[in-house]
Amino acid sequence: MTARLLALLRSPAVRWGFLVVALGGAVWTVVEYRQELTAAAGQLSAGRLLGALVVSVAYIACTFVAWRRVLADLGSPLPLGAAAGVFGVSQVGKYVPGGVWNVVAAAELGAAHHVPRQRSLAAMAVSVLIGVVSGCAVGATSLPFLATESLGPWRAVLWAAPLVLVLLVPAVLNRVVDVAFRLIRRPPLEHPLTWRGLGVATAWSVAGWLLAGLQVWLLVTALGVPATPRTVALAVGGYAAAWVAGFLAVLAPAGAGVREVVLAAVLGVGAAGALPAHAAALTVLVSRVLLTVVDLAFAGAGALAARRSRPARAVGSVP
Repeated sequence: MTARLLALLRSPAVRWGFLVVALGGAVWTVVEYRQELTAAAGQLSAGRLLGALVVSVAYIACTFVAWRRVLADLGSPLPLGAAAGVFGVSQVGKYVPGGVWNVVAAAELGAAHHVPRQRSLAAMAVSVLIGVVSGCAVGATSLPFLATESLGPWRAVLWAAPLVLVLLVPAVLNRVVDVAFRLIRRPPLEHPLTWRGLGVATAWSVAGWLLAGLQVWLLVTALGVPATPRTVALAVGGYAAAWVAGFLAVLAPAGAGVREVVLAAVLGVGAAGALPAHAAALTVLVSRVLLTVVDLAFAGAGALAARRSRPARAVGSVP
């Protein structure tokens, strides 16, 4: 049964079908919010929108570098072109409901470059976990600026979020990955994660959260919110917390809806009335559209890089 399922997933028809569905979901996101983006163009200067777009590109680039570093740490360093092809195309899988399709896509695309599927699976899963854990820690930075009593029982959960940083200790994370592979009857990691590898990947992930927050900050300050350290903390912490919430909502493509609600709530409460509700909604929608456009651009660039790059020299078998 498992062999048949794997054969089905590896068939060209299923791969192309997946790509069409994923790209359709991403394009739908842009089209769905076209009116909001048009409205934003009337309230935000071209310079602010261009700056937010450039920062969005830098943010996605940070996530790419973090994933590539994890993959290298696990024993499969990829040339830049090949890595861009695998990562760029696989990321449109975020727009297919389920929350795992970008991981599956990365495993299949990596196999074309002689990266064992299990290693690709581990690399993408670990890089996502690094994003979630670092996002929890960074998201907690917005708590001092919120009326946390309004969060009810969730207050204790949010304050405890940084404790998950223990998962980024190599001995702990290697153990978690090995247990997960044992549960699905796969062998343990051939190359355990190291302090250096995890440290570098985590640093890039945190840099990504800072850039994502900068994107939000550029938008909210253009709409009248004072450019203060408080606003910076709300933008950075709010976006990180919203992304984690959207990720946990696995049925929502790329966290659509959930991420916007959480970020709008953080900005609305934290700004204490300085950011009207419609402006908060506009900010999160423009942020979403810009990041979706960047994802599509990375997918296109990744597909082009994949066509131009030759498969990397084999690193072990490709089961």
